[in-house]
Amino acid sequence: MRLRNVPGSDETIENSNKAYTNPEDYKGSWKNVFGNDNEIHIEIGMGKGQFLTQMAERNPNINYIGIEKYSSVLVRALEKLEDNELDNIRFIRMDAENIENVFEQGEVDKIYLNFSDPWPKDRHAKRRLTSHRFLDRYNNVLKKDGVVEFKTDNDLLFEFSLEQAPEAGWNIDAFTWDLHNDAELNEGNVMTEYETKFSSMGNKIHKMIISR
Repeated sequence: MRLRNVPGSDETIENSNKAYTNPEDYKGSWKNVFGNDNEIHIEIGMGKGQFLTQMAERNPNINYIGIEKYSSVLVRALEKLEDNELDNIRFIRMDAENIENVFEQGEVDKIYLNFSDPWPKDRHAKRRLTSHRFLDRYNNVLKKDGVVEFKTDNDLLFEFSLEQAPEAGWNIDAFTWDLHNDAELNEGNVMTEYETKFSSMGNKIHKMIISR
């Protein structure tokens, strides 16, 4: 899918006090950015920020960082904060492959992966955010008891993810093929833009929670 360019998005991001284009400079010191010792939860591929913004509103004692590769998408998340004085949320423009250059070992408490690109071709499997390759990266930034929560409506990607986790040395703590009809896992669920769209089309939402 071709992303529409948003004129001035790069400048808006660079001038914002909520977004960072040089996140490597803050490696190991993200708690100083927030000015507290609260947990840090990150969402990789945050899209327009609906999920992360609602999470930050619900949990003021948790710091949230959204990672998004595309300026034209990230700027929409910034727009959501224009009339919102949330101080426990920040955004990073970067490729997820560089996550180990941005966070120290043990600096992150939880990682959210929501409706990630399925990269359906086999030769692109290593690009999937639940691949062995990326799980190793998460292992190098999460605390020992940190977890990854993953949601998708893509059956093949979910099957792949359930296989990759144990192969990479992770434990599958919980999973469901039908989140919205799973009373336990759906409790407190915050929906993303894609989740709202796909579930309204009748697609079942899958969720997996893993730890080491």
